[in-house]
Amino acid sequence: MTADARDRLLELRAHAVARVQATAATLDELTHDRESSNDDDEHDPEGVTLSSEWSRLTGLAEAAASELRHVDDALARLDAGTYGVCARCGKPIPAARLEARPFATHCVACAEILGH
Repeated sequence: MTADARDRLLELRAHAVARVQATAATLDELTHDRESSNDDDEHDPEGVTLSSEWSRLTGLAEAAASELRHVDDALARLDAGTYGVCARCGKPIPAARLEARPFATHCVACAEILGH
């Protein structure tokens, strides 16, 4: 399970890094567009406002960064030998849960108690 889990986490990490980089690049472009605009809400009449695009991209960037942190934390648990062990009760996290949520820190029962 450890090698498979590591491979899956590394794949998820690569995707998250790519999304972080892509949204950062797009936000940089949008920042440049906003700086060169006289109006804070300047936009293409056929498209969305710069402000709404900024909000959308910021949300995507934050989600990608959050996923990257979760994956890095899971990789650290894997290296420490605690991956797949519930942080609350210490019992094994079922493989099906880890398949669905590879960076889970709690078993299903504890996650329900904690509201995760």
